[in-house]
Amino acid sequence: CCDSSEEAPPATQNFIIPKKEIHTVPDMGKWKRSQAYADYIGFILTLNEGVKGKKLTFEYKVSEAIEKLVALLNTLDRWIDETPPVDQPSRFGNKAYRTWYAKLDEEAENLVATVVPTHLAAAVPEVAVYLKESVGNSTRIDYGTGHEAAFAAFLCCLCKIGVLRVDDQIAIVFKVFNRYLEVMRKLQKTYRMEPAGSQGVWGLDDFQFLPFIWGSSQLIDHPYLEPRHFVDEKAVNENHKDYMFLECILFITEMKTGPFAEHSNQLWNISAVPSWSKVNQGLIRMYKAECLEKFPVIQHFKFGSLLPIHPVTSG
Repeated sequence: CCDSSEEAPPATQNFIIPKKEIHTVPDMGKWKRSQAYADYIGFILTLNEGVKGKKLTFEYKVSEAIEKLVALLNTLDRWIDETPPVDQPSRFGNKAYRTWYAKLDEEAENLVATVVPTHLAAAVPEVAVYLKESVGNSTRIDYGTGHEAAFAAFLCCLCKIGVLRVDDQIAIVFKVFNRYLEVMRKLQKTYRMEPAGSQGVWGLDDFQFLPFIWGSSQLIDHPYLEPRHFVDEKAVNENHKDYMFLECILFITEMKTGPFAEHSNQLWNISAVPSWSKVNQGLIRMYKAECLEKFPVIQHFKFGSLLPIHPVTSG
């Protein structure tokens, strides 16, 4: 789904362990010109088109690979239950998160191997790195849009090796990414994780960005729900099970106290935009500017053979 015309790479491809390449602010030019950037943003936009106007409850195809990814996420969820928060003086950043993370760190390749067929086993160490990067930082016990980007990169890599296919698009967002979000919310709540590189009240959200993009696309041309409705509690309560955007709003209102306009100023401003397609376009622009073009986020991004740092090859 990175590119439907692309054929699955031969099993002889040299997979490598991804590593950081953006070490200084001037390196950001390398990132924006890279094949990785082109493929990453292409993947995000392909999925954005795929879910346009569709509810989460829409009937879509669920392949075996999708089922296995959901099972992988269910395992991560179960490990949270098995790793309760510890008593500690500090309210935030519960150290039990490190125990949970250590388990993932140890098991990541085994988990990914359950999703990847044996003839592609050589890809597992490369792809597993993105999974490990996608659940927060175990030193700082924080989570942010860079971690979310690593999960999208993980899914993009699975597309590139042919594990996920074009007709998995809707399920990638509605089933896999949505389950990932549930697990991340549980992590954030259970271990009181700090927002990574959050812009406080000026950011869109402390933790996520992509579900607002894809979630606004779901609502394009909705018969009656308009952007102004997402600040209306009743509209959110009645429709959140169908729309990712409203699930995000519900989670914010559970986690934050006080007037919405104060704790989520950017979203409050967005609720004044007349149409969902304008919201969607604006959020894509904002995602590029606030996440993908910000050094503090991208310095942590890792590049390998599937998401390479080399400049875009015209072909």
